Amino acid sequence: MRTIVLAVLNLCISAAAFAQPGTCAGLSPGPLASLNGFVPFPSSNLWNTDISKAPVDPNSANLIDYIGASVTLHPDFGAGLYAGQTMGIPYQIEAGTQAKVPVKLTEYPGNSDPGPMPIPANALIEGYPKPGNGDRHVLVLDQGSCWLYELYYAGIKNGAWYAGSSAIWDMTINEQRPYTWTSADAAGLPIFVGLVRYDEVAAGAINHAVRFTVPLTQQAFTPPASHWAPTTTDANAPPMGMRMRLKASFDISGFSSANQVILTALKKYGMILADNGSAIFITGMPDSHWNNNDLDMLKSITASSFDVVLMNPVYTPSNVPTGPSPAVASFTADPMTVSAGQPVTLSWNVTGAIYNIVSPQVGPVRGTSVVVTPAATTTYGLFSTNQYGRKIAKVTVTVQ
Repeated sequence: MRTIVLAVLNLCISAAAFAQPGTCAGLSPGPLASLNGFVPFPSSNLWNTDISKAPVDPNSANLIDYIGASVTLHPDFGAGLYAGQTMGIPYQIEAGTQAKVPVKLTEYPGNSDPGPMPIPANALIEGYPKPGNGDRHVLVLDQGSCWLYELYYAGIKNGAWYAGSSAIWDMTINEQRPYTWTSADAAGLPIFVGLVRYDEVAAGAINHAVRFTVPLTQQAFTPPASHWAPTTTDANAPPMGMRMRLKASFDISGFSSANQVILTALKKYGMILADNGSAIFITGMPDSHWNNNDLDMLKSITASSFDVVLMNPVYTPSNVPTGPSPAVASFTADPMTVSAGQPVTLSWNVTGAIYNIVSPQVGPVRGTSVVVTPAATTTYGLFSTNQYGRKIAKVTVTVQ
């Protein structure tokens, strides 16, 4: 009995340690819930890199002038409603038990990650309670497995989710989309990691770069972006992924403590260009705790108070990197013929992949095998992806 009690106690201690703040397991489940100090992706990720001492791009002044030196910073988030919609991009955290569902892809299926995805029927859509015809993003973090799921132009029709495009992000590694692929964002970037979140501001620090938009962008991108949505080929127009940093000399002492948290992040991590939109609008989450009048004070800051951080490399259609897509040596099922509900082990041997997805029924996977229980004859696809492209292998399990 004493041995059993000690074993249970050790298990509880281990689980508590694993769920500590700052880890993926320590996230609070729910809509707009706190991450409790967790920062997606490793500290070496470009979103999480301190660029306060990085060189200024030699074309910084021209890039700022192209945007408009007198254009003012605009927090594109807040409390309450504007024109019947919440302000900002929402997200929600699922505990790992949420059932995965298929998502029909309507606009960019070739650049998207297939489902299934753990998106509940009541997931918050950008613009809720009246999503309208905007970008309609849906962002879901899976606490149990540390994957991030993002949809663009999402909705439910006839009880099933659809989206213009989708992207799945492994928050434990430095994942990258294939070069020239979009994501749920025009720059091929994750959206969630660049949001200004209330839990961070309340805790006193934002430990990552912030997402922002400008109206006109060049047909080019710079890391961490992987995709362009060009409106011009002018070399003075900003490319996707361009990072702007609030000048170190800018005095933030007259701003509220909450705004100082945001401005400190803009000095240390900067803001990364992620989409075409209004000029230097920074993106955050909707939350009833925001003080809209206080956030409005940020609108006194002009683009001239920023520098563009050195961009190297910058990719255009003439120099986009190329290389080998993943190599799938095998993708097998054991057994290949079963009765309904009998377990089947899918196994794969892949080299050169950043991440793998098994569809349908499974979703993103780590390791080299997974167990499925098909109810009917099913063809499973293995989608292996790296920065150069994707390879797909298939195997059929026959259910008698």
